Amino acid sequence: MPDYSVIDHPDILQYLFFPRKDNAPGPPHSFDVSVNVDPDVFVSCRFYVESRDLPWILYFHGNGEVVSDHDDISLFYNRIGLNLVVADYRGYGASTGSPTFSNLVKDAHAIWDEVRATFSRRGYSGGLWVMGRSMGSVSALELASSYPDLIKGFIIESGFASPTRLIRHLGLPAHNVDLNKLETECLSMIREIRLPALIIHGQLDTLVPISEAKLLFEQLGSLQKKIEAIPYADHNNIIYVGLQSYFKAIYDFVFTSPK
Repeated sequence: MPDYSVIDHPDILQYLFFPRKDNAPGPPHSFDVSVNVDPDVFVSCRFYVESRDLPWILYFHGNGEVVSDHDDISLFYNRIGLNLVVADYRGYGASTGSPTFSNLVKDAHAIWDEVRATFSRRGYSGGLWVMGRSMGSVSALELASSYPDLIKGFIIESGFASPTRLIRHLGLPAHNVDLNKLETECLSMIREIRLPALIIHGQLDTLVPISEAKLLFEQLGSLQKKIEAIPYADHNNIIYVGLQSYFKAIYDFVFTSPK
């Protein structure tokens, strides 16, 4: 598995993580769960429930977002017959601690375990898909690689195959860091993933160019995979510019794709 600790350097982290505290209560159709990830450190997740029998998407958001940003967006998932659970990172929202790439990956497993435990306690019976937006693609790909027998499929939105490519694209300081080794490890992991995959990306994205989506698509070992390019959309307006095609792609992937 990739060793992300090589990019856990303050000169890199300060440009790629933008923690924002937020303790806003959730809407009536939601509830929050805290996940212990280290002694005295927890991350918060918010469950948006339409019906206990519907499929679930476990969603990892972008580096400038928090759980409560999805209170309204969750309604679009609910309207197409999906429950949604959104996970924060350390230092984001109500969560404690500080984010690093190593913690991002480590915590994804703790979140996965707690989400499944919550399903069991509450009697939720729908299948589970994983989704990552932008920075959240790191967590989503980690879980897709780790739990192929438990995850139905995964969605990457505005994401990338390896954070090293984002570091290079943004021209971030990475002195004495072997980016090539980490990128090779990430691509090797991706080639072994066989789960059904949907990749959504804005055609005008300049922060994470659509070439990253194409590389991810090409490298994935999945036999069932699709890329949905949203015309006129950039990195931060993709869901609004392409609202109809965005959610149609997700609906078709979950409900009509061959299993």
